[in-house]
Amino acid sequence: MKNNTILKTERLHAHYILDVYGKAKVIKAVNDVDLAIQENEIYGIAGESGCGKSTLLKALAAAVEPPLRIISGRVTYRIAGAEVDVSTLTQEEKRRLRMEYIAYVPQGSMSVLNPVARIRDTYRDFIESHISVHQKSEAFALAKEHLSELGLPVKILDAYPHQLSGGMRQRVTIALATLLKPRIIIGDEPTTALDVVVQRGVVQLLKDVQAKLRNTIVLVTHDMGVHANIADRVGIMYAGKIVEEAPTEKIFSTPAHPYTHYLINSLPKFGDKSPRESVPGSPPSLANLPAGCPFHPRCPHVMDICKQEMPGFTQVASNHKVACWLVGEGTHGKAA
Repeated sequence: MKNNTILKTERLHAHYILDVYGKAKVIKAVNDVDLAIQENEIYGIAGESGCGKSTLLKALAAAVEPPLRIISGRVTYRIAGAEVDVSTLTQEEKRRLRMEYIAYVPQGSMSVLNPVARIRDTYRDFIESHISVHQKSEAFALAKEHLSELGLPVKILDAYPHQLSGGMRQRVTIALATLLKPRIIIGDEPTTALDVVVQRGVVQLLKDVQAKLRNTIVLVTHDMGVHANIADRVGIMYAGKIVEEAPTEKIFSTPAHPYTHYLINSLPKFGDKSPRESVPGSPPSLANLPAGCPFHPRCPHVMDICKQEMPGFTQVASNHKVACWLVGEGTHGKAA
């Protein structure tokens, strides 16, 4: 692991093993993923709903619980200069890792905030569960200081969640997740269900937090516009695989994978009132993936080899790689 790599996966396979009428059903939600995420960067993961993004986050956050299982591969962190393989940790060590090193920002703030407790009480419970703060006044002072640093009104500590707007609740959730200055923040669709104006405020808060703490954010969203505004690099995920990865500017200016082309071209553009073209067809079932490249049933450029083998990555530039037979056979063509 390079010195500036804080989180890495190697050939990671994470599947849901379900019992359906006495027969095992396997959902290949994460299917051979290699990532190397750097310190002090915002790494975006994009793709349609059901492509495995949220499951990948669970694996990254060491939050894998039945029926989800790591089938093979590794998730490795760099902590205090040493590499830590998550698979070697006990459940208690994983819990401590999530408490002391990783913060998780979920899609819905109400899954974090107690609807019958004031925000101040939620903050107090969070602080006391993570560090030894036994006096209510200490927890309250820490919460006030943190909110002020982030430019949020301290008076919200006296409010109940339902008294705040959706955007403010999400800001409070982000503030809560970053209170103890985690080295890695994992965000699972944190701007979903917010209007574009409120969304911009939430995105700006995430950027401000990252700039202040100089930590790493791994952000999942299907909204390419959010990635354009916040991510340093983007990984495009399809059917459990990363099919393209590049700096954000290159993803938007020179996408190499046909799926990425569709994602970019579906975005509205100022002054262009023509209909936007979405990806044809439907995503494949993760329980019954097609042979070869999983995108081939929807791809307008499909070739015979696409139906037979999954291409390895081709480096189209030093920091831009793509898994597509249109670009090249990559470093390791292999059967799906």
